[in-house]
Amino acid sequence: MAHISFEESIKILSENLPKSKGSEKVFLENALNRVLAKDIIAKFNNPYKETASMDGYAIKYLDQDGELKIIGKNPAGSFEFNKLKSGEAIKTYTGSFMPDGADTLVPIENVEVKGNKLKILKKVEKGFAVREIGEDFKKGDVLIKKGKVIKSAEIGVLASLGIPVVDVVKKPIVSIISTGEEIVDLDSKYEIGQIRSSNNYTLTALARSLGFIGINLGIAGDNKKEIKEKILDGLKNSDVVITTGGVSVGDFDFVKEITSEFEVLFYGVNIKPGQWVMVAKAGEKYIVSLPGFPYSSFVTFLLYALPILESLENKKVTKKIKAKLLHNFVKTNPKYQFVAVNITFDGSFYVDTIGKKQGSSGILTNLINNKALMCLKEGTYELKKGEDVDVLVYDDLFR
Repeated sequence: MAHISFEESIKILSENLPKSKGSEKVFLENALNRVLAKDIIAKFNNPYKETASMDGYAIKYLDQDGELKIIGKNPAGSFEFNKLKSGEAIKTYTGSFMPDGADTLVPIENVEVKGNKLKILKKVEKGFAVREIGEDFKKGDVLIKKGKVIKSAEIGVLASLGIPVVDVVKKPIVSIISTGEEIVDLDSKYEIGQIRSSNNYTLTALARSLGFIGINLGIAGDNKKEIKEKILDGLKNSDVVITTGGVSVGDFDFVKEITSEFEVLFYGVNIKPGQWVMVAKAGEKYIVSLPGFPYSSFVTFLLYALPILESLENKKVTKKIKAKLLHNFVKTNPKYQFVAVNITFDGSFYVDTIGKKQGSSGILTNLINNKALMCLKEGTYELKKGEDVDVLVYDDLFR
């Protein structure tokens, strides 16, 4: 069976990506790392009156030559004096509103005070240490655009606006199923020839670590009825169902047969690892059938399941960058290849494969402490030390 190219598979997937799931309201303390569903628009100016930016004395700019009379204090949070006359000064603190009539603040270190008399030793320019109305933002400004992932700074802005509840995009739900008669769960008796199930745990954890809701649906053996029931159950309760195993050309690859009952977007891609990958639509939901080898399923989850989840929540958790290769690398496989790499930053990004085992698609330990994959286009060739390579960053390096 002819496989399509990686570029063609991504094109097909891009043309069939879903829209976001809609919005829901969450309390501000639960909004961290959620995607904002509506623009946040300022309903007032900030500050909404001229405000002192340091401790000092509020005066009229033209009064700096003569002796001034201190007529009181103006602490933050109060507005004791409504009008400042010529020849007068009011002690004013950081964050206090400037008294009416005052246009300048003289810092404490610039003055000499004797009783209620003030002498300015060092003049300042007009408007010194005075925050203008709307300096931070003005009424009607879009402060945070929808689609922004809410971080600590956004939480601070929302709190300063007095917003206790935020509209955010609903989180996508992804269910993961491992298939294969040889697969046994963690608490099951293990016999020679069997394999401990890791894919369902790995991919559930990966989905959650990237900010989505991951549900581990466990194992389905090589039984067509059981596999189909689990897939249909997953479709009822989630947006995307991931299966691992059962999509190649073996006698017991029932996942391929079941998934083909839906709208198959593509089956088989000329990539390493993970050539036996199938993506199908089930109405507005998706089935992504991945290979059974642990490394293959991890990589193909990033390539084909993650874009669907990103689209559903209207956010991007991966990024493709350029990095310099720290050593020569010989590409011996002609397929489009994804290689686990170490990534560092020292003015530029650098990658290497030190400690990474090449060859088998079953080497899951390659992904321990891994944040990136080197993306190598089709063909066999040698990359030289210092060359720029494409790298897919999937961990928290950019989030």
